[in-house]
Amino acid sequence: MANNRGNRVLVPQAKEALNRFKMESAREVGVNLKEGYNGDLTSREAGSVGGNMVKKMIESYEQGLK
Repeated sequence: MANNRGNRVLVPQAKEALNRFKMESAREVGVNLKEGYNGDLTSREAGSVGGNMVKKMIESYEQGLK
């Protein structure tokens, strides 16, 4: 059986904030992300959005450690 845990928001109240974060990250890397279906994105574009999100989360965590 396939594991279906991907893209599941663990805290439903955070869903809107995560969506805003994703859109902000997309703008920063120059990816034209739209609400809803984005299946026309290349793997590089999608990866750059996700990578930027992870980079910002790590930076935020590191700032919290200081």
